[in-house]
Amino acid sequence: MTSMQDALAQPLERMRRAWQGSPLPAFFSWWGGELRWLVPPRARSLLEGGATWFVIQRDGDGWSMRGPAADALPVRVSDDAPDDEQASALKAAMNGVEPVDRYVALCLPPTDVLRRRLHLPLVARSNLRQVASYDIDRQTPFSSADVYFGVRELTGPAGEGRFPVELAVVPRGRLDPLLDRLQALGVPLDRVDVIEGGQRVGIDVLPPGRATRRVNMRGRINLALAVGAVVLVFACMGAWLHNREAALDAMREQVESMRGDAQAVAALRQRLTDSAGASGFLAQRKAESPAVLPVLNELTHRLPDDTWLERFTLSTTGQIGFQGQSPQAARLIDTLKGATQLGDPSFQGTIQTDPTSGKERFYMQAKAHVAKPEVARANETH
Repeated sequence: MTSMQDALAQPLERMRRAWQGSPLPAFFSWWGGELRWLVPPRARSLLEGGATWFVIQRDGDGWSMRGPAADALPVRVSDDAPDDEQASALKAAMNGVEPVDRYVALCLPPTDVLRRRLHLPLVARSNLRQVASYDIDRQTPFSSADVYFGVRELTGPAGEGRFPVELAVVPRGRLDPLLDRLQALGVPLDRVDVIEGGQRVGIDVLPPGRATRRVNMRGRINLALAVGAVVLVFACMGAWLHNREAALDAMREQVESMRGDAQAVAALRQRLTDSAGASGFLAQRKAESPAVLPVLNELTHRLPDDTWLERFTLSTTGQIGFQGQSPQAARLIDTLKGATQLGDPSFQGTIQTDPTSGKERFYMQAKAHVAKPEVARANETH
């Protein structure tokens, strides 16, 4: 179990180092500090939190626990007291702090811990704990199977291509009884550190298998809220896109409706244009064509009373053709001379005598006089 946890701890440690070496922690710290004042105080107290460390160590024939406050008095319990009284006293020392924020560190005196300063290659930084475990046999008089160890990175010069670290080892026989005793008292441990000058050094020799398994509910709530916020952002973006699509579809429908109206208007305009063109064409043809009634009126008044027509034609070009009978057909040319509505009268074919009526049958042609458009319109107006 311990080897499995060690194997999992290595990639987690590499991820933690990569995270701490990036600019993201500083950015999120600043961003969270700016956003925290937008949250109501009551909700802020539920969402905020942090590790509150309590230090416990051997004090003669008992235990001593003190809180994070510098002026806080330590709580001492004796080994002679019953276990339940010791457990109650140690638990009471942590009152006032949410259980999720309570972190306990067992601090050992420097005399119980063997510490060595090492200079390791830079490539070992990504797998520091595993590399340090290989140096235990060489740097200490103990075997790696007989000790618990911890390693931390230091600052300062270490030569080109190297960096300084500190290796700390504690014999299992020295630490196991302490861990077993605290476990019996119900004190959860998060790390085993070294006390020096009243302060923790910052190196953890607690084996991963003996550390307290924690469920960070606040972290899970914050993570759920962050995921919810991301989901809401995407939901808002989706709703915005949906609304835009709906508006675009409505605009398309409106444009299609207006296009249909425009096509109907264009078709009506074309019909009006065609009608106007046809009307203009007919009016022009009418204006350019000779009028039938004036020509018939002219013939009626100029032809003798004993002459009648059997057929009359007037083409659009003004060509007149008429056939009829008259006692003296040859004199009709002189009769039609000087007519105002027609001119150039002439016979077509020969004059023949009709055996029934005894009159001369004739067929004549003439040219109708076509008035100019202006004159024709003036006549129509009158």
